[in-house]
Amino acid sequence: MNTDTLIRFLIANPSRIFNSAQDLLALALRLYVGWQFFSAGLLKLNSWENTLFLFEYEYRVPVLSPFWGAVTGTVGELAFPVLLWLGLASRLAAAGLQAVNIMAVVAYAHVIFNPEFGTGAAADHYLWGLMALVILIYGPGRISIDYLLTRRVYEPRALAEY
Repeated sequence: MNTDTLIRFLIANPSRIFNSAQDLLALALRLYVGWQFFSAGLLKLNSWENTLFLFEYEYRVPVLSPFWGAVTGTVGELAFPVLLWLGLASRLAAAGLQAVNIMAVVAYAHVIFNPEFGTGAAADHYLWGLMALVILIYGPGRISIDYLLTRRVYEPRALAEY
């Protein structure tokens, strides 16, 4: 086995295999993190009276009144995931979910970080935040409307320049 064959076997082939999985991973991240927030938004919407009660007496949302905290949180949990699933304005949607996630941690920190309840809730929020951060930094991948729009806008210009 010569050096070129060994390099191709050890570096090029695995890179090609794993690079081809990047778009599927981005889609999986978008679907998973989107579902986590969307299902929470549906729960809030389906029991609106309970949601208002929780925002009034349990959640400690800074700056906003309990009513507006409930409204903005619920709208964010329902709208941003749909954008993520479609891959439309994905980075904006990921940033929006980051904001919702951070606000949830801040508003419910007295429970999330309470040793009596364990660390599962905090770990979930860290995981969702990391997933949204990956989408924010690396983008939604080629299985997205963003990719199709970007190709349509930028490729004709690139071709005209040559």
